[in-house]
Amino acid sequence: MAEQRRDQRDGRGARESAGAVGEARRRSVRAEEAHAWGALVATARRTVSDGLVVGTSGNVSVRVGDTVLVTPSGVPYDRLAPADTVGVDLDGRQVLGTLLPTSELPMHLAVYRSTDAHAVVHTHAVHATAVSTLVPELPSVHYMSGALGGPVRVAPYATYGTEELAENMLQALADRSACLLQNHGTIAYGDSLDQAFDRTAQLEWMCRLWLTASSVPGLSPTLLTGEQVAEAGERLRGYGQRGRAAG
Repeated sequence: MAEQRRDQRDGRGARESAGAVGEARRRSVRAEEAHAWGALVATARRTVSDGLVVGTSGNVSVRVGDTVLVTPSGVPYDRLAPADTVGVDLDGRQVLGTLLPTSELPMHLAVYRSTDAHAVVHTHAVHATAVSTLVPELPSVHYMSGALGGPVRVAPYATYGTEELAENMLQALADRSACLLQNHGTIAYGDSLDQAFDRTAQLEWMCRLWLTASSVPGLSPTLLTGEQVAEAGERLRGYGQRGRAAG
């Protein structure tokens, strides 16, 4: 994948190549950022173990105040350590670390500037990416579409890492917490890393469900109406135990 190859080239030797510039901008990592970085790395590793990304093809971020911690470009997640913390401000200026941020930083920052998100997960999940090449919107094959705000849209294709892709993504995310990226993958956000990851996993599962159901010769999946999806979304807002994350 071009994005993955680019990230690998960018990340190779990043500690050395970014040193001169990074040192001038770098500050000490605060306690809450250190804690958030540990959770971010765990989430990034989970995207690999759960089959949502291959290698370094996805990226994860979490917001701590006005700082966005983000996975670095081209570094395998199992090699990330506390010393590898990467952080930028909301204008994209690097304030933590010397490793280069992911090439998809424009998408992450666009989400934080436009929503109340605290975490973002981007993947190249197989079934979701396949669906992104077939339809402009994921058919409402399951009521969990309501948990993402409604039918999941597909953002038109644009080159990875560009402002054009970020803008296309924002349009697809209007009133939604996740979308597909045409011929590319998924992006989802939430109040926490766990929520952003769970929404990503749910989206991949729904895409797999639709592909499976629609592959039966001579039959078409029964789809839910907009009203049915909206009603499910309302009920899901109160789902789970009080004082605990829904799941």
